[in-house]
Amino acid sequence: MTSTNRELADFLKRSRAQCDPGQAGLPPDGRVRRVAGLRREEVAGLAGVSVDYYARLEQGRSINPSPAVVEAIGQALGLDAASLAHLKDLVGVTVTRLPSRTPSVQRLRPGLHQLLDSLDSSVPALILGRQSAVLGSNRMARALFADFDAMPAVERNYTRWLFLDQDARDLFIDWDVQARAAVENLRLEAVRESDRQATEALVTELRKRSDDFDHWWRQHRVHQRTHGAKRLRHPLVGELTVEYETLSLPGDSETTLFLYTAEPRSASAQALSLLASWTLAGPSTAPMRSRD
Repeated sequence: MTSTNRELADFLKRSRAQCDPGQAGLPPDGRVRRVAGLRREEVAGLAGVSVDYYARLEQGRSINPSPAVVEAIGQALGLDAASLAHLKDLVGVTVTRLPSRTPSVQRLRPGLHQLLDSLDSSVPALILGRQSAVLGSNRMARALFADFDAMPAVERNYTRWLFLDQDARDLFIDWDVQARAAVENLRLEAVRESDRQATEALVTELRKRSDDFDHWWRQHRVHQRTHGAKRLRHPLVGELTVEYETLSLPGDSETTLFLYTAEPRSASAQALSLLASWTLAGPSTAPMRSRD
């Protein structure tokens, strides 16, 4: 069984176990359920396929379901848009397959560095690439989160920073929400990325070094980061909430621009403005971060 087929089998089993029979529209049948979620035959019936066909799919067998069948199975399992996209990637319905050539090292073109630097001084911005590597950041992002540019290249990774740097755990009030979302987004993108070897190396390291990462990775849930909020307890400006939006960069489907803003005239906006003034003034006038 290939690694992709094992991933497919694991994802289908875990998705089935998370289904609520009542929400799936199944009436009580009087039988005792020995396992959580739906039975295989129930998923097959809801999807309109034979039990044997679905069982072979869940076992990771080399079969090629049609797009309509994948949609039907996704509906039977109650998958959201991100989870359905992940299922399609796993069975090969989408066109995001691995290239035969060796993936190149990701680097930002000069224009993107200029874009980051030219953004408003109060707007933190990050560009993430494969495996959530931090490819670029502006001055405000480095002041708000961490100075990724000062880190060794191997450590310049958003997910790795979240799980292995104590400063990240201290920074996020909602660390568990942000960290879990990072794991689930990495799960979603891992099937699509051209550099599987680097992804597997990162996952292996984080599973060994973080029990939280290992626990969430084994749950095999996926999430597409498009927009949301982060709650921070910044050592210089105190508590604030920033909203983020993501933009896919033209010409490179494996890079994403993250922009962070705060609600106008809010306490969070004032905190960002204060941080921006200290950042623009230079490190000599900014208070030192507490290491207590």
